[in-house]
Amino acid sequence: MRSAPKGLFIVFFIVDIAFIMYWAITYLHLLPPLFLYKDYTNSILVDWNWSFFPIDMLISISGLNTIWLYRNNSNRWVFFALVSLLLTLCSGLMAISFWIYHNDFDLGWWIPNLFLLFYPMFYLNKLYKILTL
Repeated sequence: MRSAPKGLFIVFFIVDIAFIMYWAITYLHLLPPLFLYKDYTNSILVDWNWSFFPIDMLISISGLNTIWLYRNNSNRWVFFALVSLLLTLCSGLMAISFWIYHNDFDLGWWIPNLFLLFYPMFYLNKLYKILTL
């Protein structure tokens, strides 16, 4: 079985659980107003935020499935890792693009989304090397 890049599963677990927690907190309206994005009461922005729910859940499902497949000695983990990383990159890119167009530069939202945009690139390169060996 192909070995995984160092730290991949730790990052997957943290990101995947964080997405699940974020959406549970969002659904239950537990975020204090201080942490909400600009114009949070605008129904279009609320819909925009919820439009990320499907991709974020697919990221979590594919990431957690990657860990499970690896622990069960299945080489299919590589495919699900690629899916999770590519969806994560796309999610981060979509969010950052919106914040740029919306002219909103809140570091509280930019930092996590820049992380989602850039961390997959590090691991995509490593997975490419694994696949081409």
